[in-house]
Amino acid sequence: MIDLYTAPTSNGQRAAIMLEESGLPYRVHRVDLRAGEQRRPEYLAVNPAGMIPAIVDHDAAGLALSQSGAIVLYLAERSGRLLPGDPVRRARALQWFMHACSDVAGASSALFLLSAMVPDKSAGNITFFEERLLRFLGTAEAQLERDEYLAGELSVADVALYPVVVARRPLVEKADRFGALLRWAERMAARPTVARGMAACG
Repeated sequence: MIDLYTAPTSNGQRAAIMLEESGLPYRVHRVDLRAGEQRRPEYLAVNPAGMIPAIVDHDAAGLALSQSGAIVLYLAERSGRLLPGDPVRRARALQWFMHACSDVAGASSALFLLSAMVPDKSAGNITFFEERLLRFLGTAEAQLERDEYLAGELSVADVALYPVVVARRPLVEKADRFGALLRWAERMAARPTVARGMAACG
C-alpha cells in the first residue's frame, strides 16, 4: 500500500495521476496548504521540506519519497508502466518528461509566485513569464502536431505535462495557437485514470 500526501496543485495532481496509471494500491491524504498542514510535525516526518506531494511506500520498507517528478519515475519503474524499456524510446520519453517538469512547470510556478505570492508585484514580470510559459508550450505544440503523445506513445511525459496545461488553460486558449495541445489535453482528460487522479487531489 502507498500513502499519497497531496493537494489540488499541478505537482500533487501529477503524482496522483501516475498512481492511477500505475495500478498500484494507494490511499489519499489531502494536505490543507492554506491551514499550514504541510508544516505540522507529523507531515514533516514524511517530507522535511514541508511540501507536497509525498508518498510512503509500505511495500518498499516504508520508503518516503517527495518531488513529483521523482515520484512519477519511481511509480513508472515500480509498475513497469509508461516508461519504455527500449533505450531510444526511453530517452525520448525522459526528454519530454524533463521539458514538462523543468521548463513548463518551472515557468508556471514562477508565474504563480509572481502573480499571487511575492510582496511587490510587477505586470511586466508576469507578462515575461506568461510569454516564457507559452514559448515552452509551443515546443510541445509542435511535437503534438506530429504525434498523438509527446514521446510518440503515452508516457510519463504526458503525465507530467497534463496538470500544468489544465491549470494554465485560460492562458493557452487566449493565445489561440495551441490546437494540437488542446486536443491532446482532451484525450488525456478522457482517460479514466487521469480523471480519477485529478479528482483524488480535491
